[in-house]
Amino acid sequence: MPRILITGCSSGFGQAIARLFLDQGWDVIATMRSPSGEGLPESGRLQLLPLNVTDPESIAAAIGAAGQIDALVNNAGVGMLNVLEGADIARARELFETNVLGAMAMTRAVMPAMRERRSGIIVNVSSSVTLRPLPALSIYSASKAALNAFTESFALEAAEFGIRARLVLPGSAPSTSFGRNAVARMGMDVPEAYRPFVQAYFQSLQSSTEKTGAHDVAQAVWRAVTDETAPMKLPAGADAKTWFSDAGLATA
Repeated sequence: MPRILITGCSSGFGQAIARLFLDQGWDVIATMRSPSGEGLPESGRLQLLPLNVTDPESIAAAIGAAGQIDALVNNAGVGMLNVLEGADIARARELFETNVLGAMAMTRAVMPAMRERRSGIIVNVSSSVTLRPLPALSIYSASKAALNAFTESFALEAAEFGIRARLVLPGSAPSTSFGRNAVARMGMDVPEAYRPFVQAYFQSLQSSTEKTGAHDVAQAVWRAVTDETAPMKLPAGADAKTWFSDAGLATA
């Protein structure tokens, strides 16, 4: 059976991706900083591994324990919901460490074996905010834009060895722990002068009927992994498809 390693499986998108691939008969290596298995089904095809994508020793240990990896999904990520004036630059560096350098490090770690086999697929979970600028997300958007640029350039290198790289761009997901935590932190972190504008804007987003569910992301990742004709960027969620269409990108 093919084997997929997914980062950031403690909740949300990562768990949904793991469940879908298990349902489709894949062997799944679900990684997170502190594995508990909570939220994931019991299965003989599921392997739980500790992994911190910002720690080289943790990456090496996980790759060594995982065995053959046919597909890698770089899903682990952190958010920052704040205007630039209120942002902690130390936290911004931590965000780039996870969202960009962590994905790069994981990709670098799986490449030698994939290159030797001349096969493999790497999917990076980015964000549709790279298509539609939103307030209080400038630093987060910058990290995901960097991930996009890395993936598109890296794909040209990897293609020489029969390896594909693709991007999945979810829309807004306030129902996930990622989205809930970001909104909860907003009132504490955003400077007072900006709060009325930012709060009004994000309340309008939350009231929208076009939202992204974890299952939408899992389905987009499934297509990215299994469909060799899939485009470089795939939308996940109704709002993401709207933003793709507005940007002149294919939604199917």
